[in-house]
Parts: sequence; C-alpha cells; structure tokens
Amino acid sequence: MGDPREPPEGTPEGGSNDDEFRSVVFDESFVKAARIQELSAQERLAGAFGRATRIRGWGWFGSLPRQAVVLLLLVAIAFAAAVYFGVSSPRGQVAAPSGAQLTAAVTPLSPSGTVSAVPDAAHPFAALPAGYADGAAGFGLPNASSTAHFSASDVQRALDALQHYLVASELNPAVLTANETGLVRELITAGELAQFDDSVNAPRDDQHHDATGWMVRFDPGQIALATDTVKVAGSARVAEADPNTLELTADDTLVYALRPAGTTSDPSVSLYAVRRAVRVDIDRADLDAGRVRVVDSDVQAGPTNCGAVQSDYLQPILATAAGVRSSTPPAVNPSDHGRPAWQSCGALGPITG
Repeated sequence: MGDPREPPEGTPEGGSNDDEFRSVVFDESFVKAARIQELSAQERLAGAFGRATRIRGWGWFGSLPRQAVVLLLLVAIAFAAAVYFGVSSPRGQVAAPSGAQLTAAVTPLSPSGTVSAVPDAAHPFAALPAGYADGAAGFGLPNASSTAHFSASDVQRALDALQHYLVASELNPAVLTANETGLVRELITAGELAQFDDSVNAPRDDQHHDATGWMVRFDPGQIALATDTVKVAGSARVAEADPNTLELTADDTLVYALRPAGTTSDPSVSLYAVRRAVRVDIDRADLDAGRVRVVDSDVQAGPTNCGAVQSDYLQPILATAAGVRSSTPPAVNPSDHGRPAWQSCGALGPITG
C-alpha cells in the first residue's frame, strides 16, 4: 500500500501510479476529519428560519415587499367581509335611532262632578256642538302649496302621510280597543322603530316610552267602543324644519263614545275627549317611503282620575264608575323632585266646538 501521508486525490501528475486505488484509501485521521456533523433539532429549526427561501410560482406577487403583501391580504379580507355581511344581513332589521325622537306628555283631565251617560246611546254625539266631523273629515288638513325647498306635490305627499298616521293612531278601532300596534308601526320612520317597540313592550311614564304618546288606545279588558265613529275637530299646518325636512303639526280634539267592555247591551254610554297635538317631521327619504318621524305628542284626556297611570292605556272614567273620581286636581309641590315635572292634572271643562 502507498504512504498514507499522501493526499487522497493521488499523487500529482507525473507521480507514481503503482496502485490505482490508492486515491480511495484513507487513514484514520482523514476519516475523523471528514466525519459528517449532524445538526441538532434546535439547530435545524434555527437554520430553517434563518435561511432565505425564494418562493416560486407567484409571478409579480412574489416580487412585492412583505408589508405590501400583508396589506393587500388585509384589504381583500375586509372587502370579502363587507360583501358577505351586505348580502347575508337580514332584511327588515330595525335601524339604529337617529335624529330627534318622540317626546310625549299625557295629562289627565279630572271631572268636576259626576260622569253622566249620554241621553241617547244610539246617538251618543247628539249633544256635541257644531264644528265636529266624522273621522278624517275633521282633521282640517290644509291645501298643499309649495315651500322654499319642496314642491306642492311633495307637500301633498307629506300631508297624505300625516293623514295615514292620524287615521291609524286615532281612529282605527283595532288600534283603539284591540291592542293592534302594527298599523301604526308601519308608518313610523325606521330610526324610531326601536323606541316604538320599547314603548309598546315596556311602556313607562318617562316622556319617551309612553305607548299613548304614539297612539290613542284603551284597555280592551275594560273599555269598548259604543260606535266606531269618532268625532274630530282639528287643524294642521306645514312648515320647513330645514331644506330637507318638512315639519307638520296636527292639533285635534277627538270625542269617543265608550262603554264597559263585554256589555254590548249596556245603555250607559259616556263621552271621552282627547286633545292630541302631534308634530311629525318628514325628510325626503321618508317622503318616498310614506313614513313619519313623530317628534312631539301632547295629550290631554278626560274624564280621568288625576292619579291614573296612562303610559300603557288611557284610563277613562265611565258613567258606571262615576263614584271613582278625583273632583279637583291635586296640589303640586314644586320642591318635590320625586315626582316627575311633566306629571300634572287639569279639571275637565265642557266640550266645545
């Protein structure tokens, strides 16, 4: 064998070629020096993260900086989410409250004496003075004329929307004595639906969640209509709240003929008067939809006990319950902050035209 000290590549050109395999014969020191060093797991991981790898097959996308790629991915995800929620969101969802919301005040009017039945139950309104008409004919809506920013046809559409709301909330028998609320709800602008629903489902006397601020209604377990006819004497006016909103105000006195529930043959029919001043706003979007935003509702109603809670239903004193009444309004202590400032009571006077 050759000298193990010779290089493994063989002897230089011109050297001895006695053994053609001497280039593959290694001594112990050479083998030890050439031994492969296997990396530990930790070293392999460190090396994998430390080595730069070129991603192939991405085209121009692979040449972008990493920050640009991340930004593009985020934009794509946001766009996809917007499309998904826009397509899959349920229809008819209640819109978030916006703009002015209803402020309501309901004032009971106490009788000054005994509540009497009408002389002729078949003709309960016979004693009313002139000036009252049947139902919507008594609203006294003005003729439509243009304003600074709305045409006459726009004003007419607003007056039509107001009349539809007044008919549903003051005259419809299902609303008055059958707990129907959908007929009124469908005429309310989307931004007030949450407040309306809260007022109907959990009415309370806080000036914002009185069901009786949105509509005239009576407890069907206590009160029935002696006739579906309602006598009305009212007026209305139109103005502009701003260049994009019409402001309509209706001031109606309504007279209802009532009797106790469940007594269709009971001759005791009494009259109940409600004065209702309502302001509604109608913007251009609601004008197209035929909806109104009910901003203010002031109601005076009697004969009613001064202490009656009327946030859910109006509480008439009927002729058959004449002994349960408050003959005079109670004294009000202005330093008593435990009583809401808007709660008051008045004495009911004679109904005039």
